[in-house]
Amino acid sequence: MSMLADEADLVDLGLRWAPGFSALGPAFYTELQPRPLPDPYWVGRSEGLARELGLDASWLHSDEGLAAFTGNLPIAGTRPLASVYSGHQFGVWAGQLGDGRAILLGETAGGQEVQLKGAGLTPYSRMADGRAVLRSSIREFVCSEAMHGLGIPTTRALCVTGSDARVRREELETAAVVTRVAPSFVRFGHFEHFAANQRDDELRALADYVIDRYYPACRTTSRFNGNAYAALLEAVSERTATLLAQWQAIGFCHGVMNTDNMSILGLTIDYGPFQFLDGFDPRHICNHSDTAGRYAFNQQPNVAYWNLFCLAQALLPLIGDQEVAVAALESYKTVFPDTFEARMRTKLGLADAADGDRALIEGVLKLLAQEKVDYTIFWRRLSNAVAGDNPEPVRDLFIDRAGFDAWLQAYSERRAATPAAEAAGRMLGSNPKFVLRNHLGQQAIEAAQEKNFEGVATLLRLLETPFEEHAGHDDYAGFPPDWASTIEISCSS
Repeated sequence: MSMLADEADLVDLGLRWAPGFSALGPAFYTELQPRPLPDPYWVGRSEGLARELGLDASWLHSDEGLAAFTGNLPIAGTRPLASVYSGHQFGVWAGQLGDGRAILLGETAGGQEVQLKGAGLTPYSRMADGRAVLRSSIREFVCSEAMHGLGIPTTRALCVTGSDARVRREELETAAVVTRVAPSFVRFGHFEHFAANQRDDELRALADYVIDRYYPACRTTSRFNGNAYAALLEAVSERTATLLAQWQAIGFCHGVMNTDNMSILGLTIDYGPFQFLDGFDPRHICNHSDTAGRYAFNQQPNVAYWNLFCLAQALLPLIGDQEVAVAALESYKTVFPDTFEARMRTKLGLADAADGDRALIEGVLKLLAQEKVDYTIFWRRLSNAVAGDNPEPVRDLFIDRAGFDAWLQAYSERRAATPAAEAAGRMLGSNPKFVLRNHLGQQAIEAAQEKNFEGVATLLRLLETPFEEHAGHDDYAGFPPDWASTIEISCSS
C-alpha cells in the first residue's frame, strides 16, 4: 500500500523524482511517513548543494521548505521509506538493523537520493526513538560538506533543522533533522541481511540493481571469467581502498566502521563519533565508546579490509566460488598503499614517484608521532615554507630539531628537481588550512543551542573551500585549546 499523502497537502519543490531504490520492492523496505516535530527552525543550509540538485535555494529560507525538510509536510513525487539491512557492529554479528531514524524520500531525476535523518520511528528503530539530536546533526551537516570540500567521497548534507522537542540521550537534548544526499545509501549490511537469511533471490536483485546503476562495467568485464558479481566485489574493494587512503592522508578518523556504516559506493557515510586529528597519534581513538580501540586511526585500513571480507561472504552465493571471492579482494592490498603514497607525495609537492619515497613518508610520520605534532598545521606550514623558502615556522613545531633537520635535508634533496612554485601550488591545494576540529564543532554547537547559528554558517563557509586563506579567520586554523582534549564523542546521537 502506498503511503502517499493527499495531493492538497504536498509541497512541490520543483524537483523531478525517479523510482530508484523503491523499484526493488517491499522486501527491501517499509513505506512510511516522517513524524512531525513541533515548531522547527533553520540551523544550517548548503546553498551550493541546493544548486547542484536543481533546487531553488529560496526553499532553504521558506516556511514550506522548513516544514518539508523537517518531515512535517510531505513532498510531491516522493514515496518515503526506511530500508532494512543487517551488519557486524564492533566485529560482532548484530543481526537485523535497518534505517532506524533515516527515511529515504526518494531519488531525484538527477540520480541523487534524498534522506531525512532524525525523522522519527521506523520498524527498524529497535529500542531507540528514531530521532537525532542537535549536536550530532550539526556535526554531520558540517562534516559532510567539509569532506566534499576536501575532495573526499562522501554523502552530502543539504540542510539541518532543529526543534525544541526533547530527546533523551545521556541527558535531555533537543531534536534535529539532517537532510542527507547521496547517489545511493546502500551499505555492505544490505547484502549481509539477505545473505544471512538465505534469501538469494533478493540478494541477486540487490546486486543486479547496484551493478546496473553504479558499476555497469562489471557486466562486460573479462575479469574472473566474466563473473559480474566478483567484478562488483573487486570494484567496491578498490573504491574502499581509495577512500581509506584519503582518510589516512588527511588525518580523518571515522570512529564506527561497522559493516552497516560502509557504503557500497566507497563514500564516507554515517558521521557519528568522527574526528580530524589534532596532534598526530597513529593509535588515536576518537570514539569514547570504543574501549578496545577497534577503530583507532591506524586500524582503519585493516578494519575496512575485514568489512570487505564480510561483504565477500555475503556475495558468495552469487559469486559461486570462494577462491574467486578471495581473489576479488586481493587488489585492496595494492590499491590502498599505492593510493596512500600517491596522496602523501602530493602533500609533499612531488609530481612523480621515486625510490626512497616510502622511507621519506614514513620518516616524517614517525617524527610527527614522536612529538604528537599538530597534523594539519604541520602540513600547511610545510606548504607555506616551500612557497616562501622559510622552514623556521615548521622547525618550531619540533623539539627534536636535529631529527627534523635531517628529514628536511632529505626532503629538500628529493624535491630539488621540482620548481618551488610548482611544488608549493600542489601542496597548498592538498594540505588544507581548515578542517573540522572537535573544538570548532563544539563551539558552533554551543552557540546553536542558544539559537545563534552564525558559527555553523561560518564553519560551513570556511570548510566548503578549506584550501583558501580566508583572511580574517586564522583563529579557525590555529592550535586547539587545551580543553579540546576533554571533548568526548560517543555512539550516542
